[in-house]
Amino acid sequence: MINRVVLMGRLVADPELKTTNTGISVTSFRIAVDRSYVKAGEQRQADFFDIVAWRSSAEFVCRNFSKGSLIAIDGQLQSRQYQTKDGQNRTAIEVVADNVSFTGERRDTAGTYGGGYSQAPRANTYGGSQVAPEAPAQQAPAYSAGSPDDFQAMPLDDDLPF
Repeated sequence: MINRVVLMGRLVADPELKTTNTGISVTSFRIAVDRSYVKAGEQRQADFFDIVAWRSSAEFVCRNFSKGSLIAIDGQLQSRQYQTKDGQNRTAIEVVADNVSFTGERRDTAGTYGGGYSQAPRANTYGGSQVAPEAPAQQAPAYSAGSPDDFQAMPLDDDLPF
């Protein structure tokens, strides 16, 4: 059997890291995925999907993503049954994330987009905390500034170099 789901969308709210009674990290969040087609005269529609991430994936999501962030999810579709407080039976269908990836520019701690990455404080071996140094923001190379003279002509014979 095959059960794979690959989605790319934007978080509709900030993810919140929770811990189970046994100490396992988990987060649940929802993403909005734009549909690939638009009917004439209408706005683009979106579908909303519930995602669950466990352990290091949950910590990664909560540390690096916030509302509006573009995210890629690779996982499995899962359904579960539960009962509401008023006794009604419900079914939840959600994607359990196996892999979570960045898909565009990452926001820095100031909430702006850019190439600078910063890290949260991490605990050292003596119980205190140390702040990891911030990597300097670097400009992405501008490839649009090239000219046709920057390229070498390839011979047109049938013997390819690979």
